[in-house]
Amino acid sequence: MKIIDIRKKIFQSVTLIVILVLLCVQDVYPQSNEILSPNENVKVKFLMDDGIPYYSVEYSGNIIIGKSKLGFELKDNTNFPNRFSVGNLERNSFDETWNQPWGEVKSIRNNYNQLTVELTPIDKNKCVLKIIFRVYDYGLGFRYEFPEEDEVNSIKIADELTEFNLIENHNAWWIDAYQENRYEYLYNSGYLNEIKIAHTPLTLKTKSGTYLSIHEAALVDFASMTLEVKENNVLKANLVPWSDGVKVVGSLPVKSPWRTIEVADSPGELITSYLILNLNEPNKLKDTEWIKPGKYVGIWWEYHLDKSTWSSGARHGATTSNTKKYIDFASKYGFDGVLVEGWNYGWDGDWIKNGENFSFTKAYEDFDIKEIVKYAAERNVSLIGHNETGGAVLNYEEQLSDAFKLYNSLGIKAVKTGYVNYGRSIKRIDENGKPQFETHHGQFMVRHYQKVVDEAAMNKIMINAHEPIKATGLRRTYPNMLSREGARGQEFNAWSPDGGNPPDHTTILPFTRLLGGPMDFTPGIFDLLFEKEKPNNRVNTTLAKQLALYVVLYSPLQMAADLPGNYEKNLKPFKFIIDVPVDWEDTKVLNASIGDYVTIVRKDRNSDDWYLGSITDENKRTFEIKLDFLEPGKKYKAEIYSDGKDADWENNPYRIDIEEKIVTNKTIIELKLAAGGGQAIRFSLYD
Repeated sequence: MKIIDIRKKIFQSVTLIVILVLLCVQDVYPQSNEILSPNENVKVKFLMDDGIPYYSVEYSGNIIIGKSKLGFELKDNTNFPNRFSVGNLERNSFDETWNQPWGEVKSIRNNYNQLTVELTPIDKNKCVLKIIFRVYDYGLGFRYEFPEEDEVNSIKIADELTEFNLIENHNAWWIDAYQENRYEYLYNSGYLNEIKIAHTPLTLKTKSGTYLSIHEAALVDFASMTLEVKENNVLKANLVPWSDGVKVVGSLPVKSPWRTIEVADSPGELITSYLILNLNEPNKLKDTEWIKPGKYVGIWWEYHLDKSTWSSGARHGATTSNTKKYIDFASKYGFDGVLVEGWNYGWDGDWIKNGENFSFTKAYEDFDIKEIVKYAAERNVSLIGHNETGGAVLNYEEQLSDAFKLYNSLGIKAVKTGYVNYGRSIKRIDENGKPQFETHHGQFMVRHYQKVVDEAAMNKIMINAHEPIKATGLRRTYPNMLSREGARGQEFNAWSPDGGNPPDHTTILPFTRLLGGPMDFTPGIFDLLFEKEKPNNRVNTTLAKQLALYVVLYSPLQMAADLPGNYEKNLKPFKFIIDVPVDWEDTKVLNASIGDYVTIVRKDRNSDDWYLGSITDENKRTFEIKLDFLEPGKKYKAEIYSDGKDADWENNPYRIDIEEKIVTNKTIIELKLAAGGGQAIRFSLYD
């Protein structure tokens, strides 16, 4: 028995020594924890190395994100540690299918595996940090949480340390960050090492043909993340700072947005992954019956052509009589709304410099708002409000509640907001009563944009934000946030000194800007050249491509952007704009090459109809497309709007052919796209 006792004690001692050794070396040798996607195609490794957290990502057995740092640096806070150890680890899985009240698809599956890592400071008197990973079959998201602390009430983030170690010098599509004109630039196409600091979504293609999109989801009360390129193909999070240089301020607990990486084998799969939406919280609005997608016309394009003015006077566009003409047109052709810009006081003089003069409740004398909304309602049309702020958000916030209550009482169901100003020019008043100036993309403005959405929801108003913060999927949580601009839209074709948007611009947007969410691009210009009004500008597409954009560029609010008279001169192609829905049951990408071409089909949520949109860059193309997305055993009438013979965006943009065919899901059709052209098709059941 004594020998057994001795052996037992020796074993216990050796075991204790091994445990102590392992504890001692945990900061010398990296510790790793892995989490797989439900189909095990995406693998995320979390590891600690010398007290610092890192992660890496594999896709189909290949490393797509090498060892990359995680964490933050805090300002003026000695309670945040430089080194951590791993505390609690929690794993769980989730699988549900949820329905959008409106969207590009009705039902979305949200299926992921989650790993929550609690990092405890080696010095026990310092802050805890949590990192949550959610891994999907098509990518991942991770976010940080600063829990409530006894010793700390608030934090100031000086820097985010998050990295995306991309290993190789990938092909990239991006726009530069920290530019005067916000997001409104043409996309660069080149290599990763050509980037300095880029906005997200940033889209990449690896040498092996894998596509990546790096972005963020659920941007709430935080600074917008841009991406700075470091040595060896490493991207680092670069948060847009406050005017004093601090990146984020907050009272504990604080949650960051999700840092997202979409992964796909084809560019079309980026469009249909819905990672960004899934990482947002479910709908917080109890009642959504009042939220209705729709199409609209408006007093807008005539300003860009300089046919009338936003400001008051002899050429004022937003008059009672002119608005009634647009209402009559909308009613005649079944449009839901009429947008009116320039209706309110504040447009006279330099309104960008003097945005504080805007009133959001007082109309110009020649705009009888009560008479107009009554006239519109009698014709089953709703007025769409317009609130241009000139970036004077303090003035807007002072009037916000009164303005939205007024609009609600008048039956105005949607408001287009605007923030035309440049660089660091958004005025705020600090705690000492002194003016400071912020950018559109820092935490101050993120808070403001959210305040507008919240106030709008309380008054049952939908928002279409121009000069916005980028889309990060918050439309799931606040479905009254219908659409936004946030890129170069149609208006640049009317006055941009660089000649407008080139033919490839709209073949890039679906794989970059629109991965964040819907865009109010304002398609549908029929007078493509407008030589009389702007002889040095034009729309750089064919007429058929303008129709196809209604399917390719998703928005639940779509504008027929041209002047009513230009549509009535060309009613046959206008029929497609009248017919095309804005709310979809399903979406499929049939082919795509970023910057070259894309073909998308969408099924109407309220009928059996399908719609196809196909567009190309400056090169003409021919595709054979299978119609196997149609219901088997059924016949469909295909109404085809295609580029005509010899059509060309430069020399013959108006040539369009319109024909009908009977097709089934076994039919193969040929799409012939002219240079800078497109094709649009409506498929409806044929009895």
